[in-house]
Amino acid sequence: MIQNQRGVLNAEPAGARRSDVDLLQSLAQGRRRLMEQVGRRIVGQTEVLDGILIAILAGGHALLVGVPGLAKTLMVSTIADALHLKFSRIQFTPDLMPSDITGTEILEEDATTGKRAFRFVRGPVFANVVLADEINRTPPKTQAALLQAMQEHEVTAGGHTFPLHDPFFVLATQNPIEQEGTYPLPEAQLDRFMLELAVGYPDRADEERIVEETTGDDPHPVDRVFDGDALIAMQHLVRRIPASRPVVQSAVRLTRMTRPSAEEAPTVVREYVDWGAGPRASQFLVLGAKARAAMDGRPMADLEDVESVALSTLRHRVVPNFAAEAAGRSATDICQELIANRSWLTS
Repeated sequence: MIQNQRGVLNAEPAGARRSDVDLLQSLAQGRRRLMEQVGRRIVGQTEVLDGILIAILAGGHALLVGVPGLAKTLMVSTIADALHLKFSRIQFTPDLMPSDITGTEILEEDATTGKRAFRFVRGPVFANVVLADEINRTPPKTQAALLQAMQEHEVTAGGHTFPLHDPFFVLATQNPIEQEGTYPLPEAQLDRFMLELAVGYPDRADEERIVEETTGDDPHPVDRVFDGDALIAMQHLVRRIPASRPVVQSAVRLTRMTRPSAEEAPTVVREYVDWGAGPRASQFLVLGAKARAAMDGRPMADLEDVESVALSTLRHRVVPNFAAEAAGRSATDICQELIANRSWLTS
């Protein structure tokens, strides 16, 4: 990657070669610049922004959960601006249809020949950054329209399959407190999201700064940091970062500990969990660890990287049972206990 006169990181021209160490340094510098640009509009929420960037660099998707008014939508659109990617927002409502997401076929008449033919009109999913706003407000039939796009990066409509342009990722938002008129996401849909990121209230100092900056008349422009080709190059770089055998073993052991039928499962899981995380969680734990290491400019992922992404990777994949509900135990509580006891670590 090279940096042009405007400071935007671009992919290298054909024939140019740089070591992965140089690329790691460029990625770490680009991450700092990205946070600076996003910080022009978003105050605080550093952990959430880091989580979004980890998902993007790992080629995954993220689910942002938080009450209204915490700038979840603005956060996503600002990141899209800084990355200079095609952005599309889909407002999920109870009457939204699958074709409203993927696109639909229309019958057109050729003005010169008079012949009629069907033409596929692409829906908002054909973008680089897709914001699925309040994704739990639409029925599962419509939610499922995203499954193929999120996993295979393609859309099938009218008997034809259309590829989506890379980079492609879905950032969805969900309101955790209002349940009337909502449809819980099916487990298959939740499993497509690499991370579930909890967006919390700002602290007092951040909230005062938010009020000061958003009640004035000054614009908050965001400069480009990356382009699409550079981001794709960084995604490949993340996958080239090595993960040692203990890192892989620890990630797999932690995932298996969430399954009540596994021999590694502790008592809390056997007592309070119906279903645990699948193999995709193990994959995302390692990919997330690699992405976190790359963001810091480090050439290898370690166990601390795995631990840092563990909670956001596992909690939406663990299904508590009725005993957990009666005892007031949530999936987050159970996962935090598993991570904290550190018995999953392998040296």
